[in-house]
Amino acid sequence: MNEVISTAGAPKAIGPYSQAVAIRTDSLGSGPRALLFLSGQIPLDPATGELVKGTIEEETRRVMENLGAVLAAGGSGFQHVVKTTVYLTDLADFARMNQVYGGYFPAAPPARATVQVAALPRGARVEIDAVAAVPHGSS
Repeated sequence: MNEVISTAGAPKAIGPYSQAVAIRTDSLGSGPRALLFLSGQIPLDPATGELVKGTIEEETRRVMENLGAVLAAGGSGFQHVVKTTVYLTDLADFARMNQVYGGYFPAAPPARATVQVAALPRGARVEIDAVAAVPHGSS
């Protein structure tokens, strides 16, 4: 059964999509309790709904904090992320984005793809989506 995940700790969806959807896997045996599919986050401040303007490092940090809030709402965390996709409007920002991003995955970073795109919603320079496991024992 699918479960829609939503939290005020991350920006509300700006379109017809959920912040995340959990696919329950309890019946599959000893694996994770669920898989959590997170929609892409851009650097919107969840309190104001406004785009965080600043360096790519500041934008990436806000994106990661938004993802962290959705992960927590779904019973997971960065240590359980298995795949991300990073969208950048300029690959020249890759190294600086990567420095901030890497701080959220100090042990075993997830699989990842990074692509350059022509534009992102609201003029953001970075967007990141994720897939995470929800371990047994989490709510």
